[in-house]
Amino acid sequence: MVVLLIKEEKITYVEDIAQGIESAPGALVGLFSGRNVGKQVVVVARENTHTLKQSKMGEEINNKQVILNNYVKTSVKESDMSLRTSKIQLKIPSGCDGAVLVKNLYLSCDPYMLSRMKKLEGHYTASFTPDSPISGYGVSKILDSSHPNFKTGELVWGSTGWEEYSLIKDPSLLFKVHDKDLPLSYYTGILGMTGMTAYVGLFELCSPKKGETVYVSAASGAVGQIVGQFAKTAGCYVVGSAGSKEKVDLLKKKFGFDEAFNYKEEQDYNAALKRYFPDGIDIYFENVGGKMLEAVLNNMRLHGRIAVCGMISQYSLEQPECVHNLSNLITKRIRMEGFIIGDHYHLYPKFLEMVVPLIKEGKITCVEDIAEGIESAPGALVGLFSGRNVGKQVVVVARE
Repeated sequence: MVVLLIKEEKITYVEDIAQGIESAPGALVGLFSGRNVGKQVVVVARENTHTLKQSKMGEEINNKQVILNNYVKTSVKESDMSLRTSKIQLKIPSGCDGAVLVKNLYLSCDPYMLSRMKKLEGHYTASFTPDSPISGYGVSKILDSSHPNFKTGELVWGSTGWEEYSLIKDPSLLFKVHDKDLPLSYYTGILGMTGMTAYVGLFELCSPKKGETVYVSAASGAVGQIVGQFAKTAGCYVVGSAGSKEKVDLLKKKFGFDEAFNYKEEQDYNAALKRYFPDGIDIYFENVGGKMLEAVLNNMRLHGRIAVCGMISQYSLEQPECVHNLSNLITKRIRMEGFIIGDHYHLYPKFLEMVVPLIKEGKITCVEDIAEGIESAPGALVGLFSGRNVGKQVVVVARE
């Protein structure tokens, strides 16, 4: 019964992963203080079972893909996508130099993907092509390579297709996985684009100082949960907002936010922010937009900084909401800056130097919401926009 229910997405689960046998005592003790979120698991070792047992290199095999049926206008539905099985040869075609053939292991669900499902002109990234596979960030294993910088058997993360196997003709957006002591799925999140986004927005754009006040909207999401923890390591007072009691508890008990509130229970965002920030906000990490941004601008302190990462409340609207109080940027001398993480990947080595020790020392953590199988990918992506996920939404295509 249960296997069928999982595959049909009628039930799901959240794992709280502790890495290494050394973490087992702390993980067990944490059960009794409610520190865990979902099933507490200790990863002792990850079995390397990624072999093509039934398929040989060069053989043509089936390849399940997630297809965009047509452009969407506002919100995305599961029916806007479909599953298709095509054929792919497990060998790079002759004459296709500088390419890699990969088996996809984990796929990342991210809000920006909705914009690529729309027919947009002049956007920072190209729209998907209808009747073709969509793409996004993922973790993959190289099966064949004609590129001098990538070898067969290496693990990589970066831009790949939403399919079981991908032929990547331009692997310039792939990064090698060097630290295999941490879960591979982390490279869809805290060790990948998501973690980099939190790092760049907070440290490079906002330069937090000890004792400053930080507000994070959509704080239980993939980026927000990391921003809050980074801000705490910098000695800041951190408040986050989320859309359920469960997520508010997660922010305070799991991620160490000083305070958190359920924005759905607040009739007046302006009053809520005054309650939590009586002396004002120094740094705002913007994930939401709309009325929340208006309330924040009213509560910013002089010389405050705002990193504009996303505006998820606006993505599904046919007519985005206006912000009416931008004059606060002038009178309060606020610096508000949007950013695209693709402009900052030269900082990735610097980011890893900081974040890997923090993870291994247990000073920051992450929660993953795992969807099993590529068949579950459309529903997992759609769920982002209703807040169905808890933490980083990951689709497991195959386990390495």
